[in-house]
Amino acid sequence: MTTLARQVVELLGRRGLTVGTAESLTGGLLCSTLIDVPGASSVVRGGAVAYATDVKASVLGVDADLLAARGAVDADVARGMAAGARRLLGVDIGVATTGVAGPDRSDGQPVGTVFVALDSDAGSDVLALALSGDRRTIRETAVEESLRLVLRMCADTPPG
Repeated sequence: MTTLARQVVELLGRRGLTVGTAESLTGGLLCSTLIDVPGASSVVRGGAVAYATDVKASVLGVDADLLAARGAVDADVARGMAAGARRLLGVDIGVATTGVAGPDRSDGQPVGTVFVALDSDAGSDVLALALSGDRRTIRETAVEESLRLVLRMCADTPPG
């Protein structure tokens, strides 16, 4: 993960972009991984941990009706979280994670169901993942996939 995080920080710095996170199942691990990189303060503005469903609505502005209808483990909820991170933190790129790390199902979803989303001026994207492993492995893989999503977006976006 360290290599991916370093690549993200360096690429964002070269492109003059900032990033912020909105995290549920990763509980701040994504933001922490990014700020472990020396120089991250030039691109990382912060992160919000919205572990409880109502916090996703009250802090990040995710539609409460959407949350009530589908639960927190949903692609559109992840998109809403990423957009909320952009608004809340005033960043160019919002990245969000939501899912089920285990040990039990949540919102009707099996363990390992994860959605990673990104929101930027270039648009939004969401990855639906079916991961396996223990709680720690699922959370770490969600972080890795989040970092890869940012790298892919930056590779497709002209410098800022």
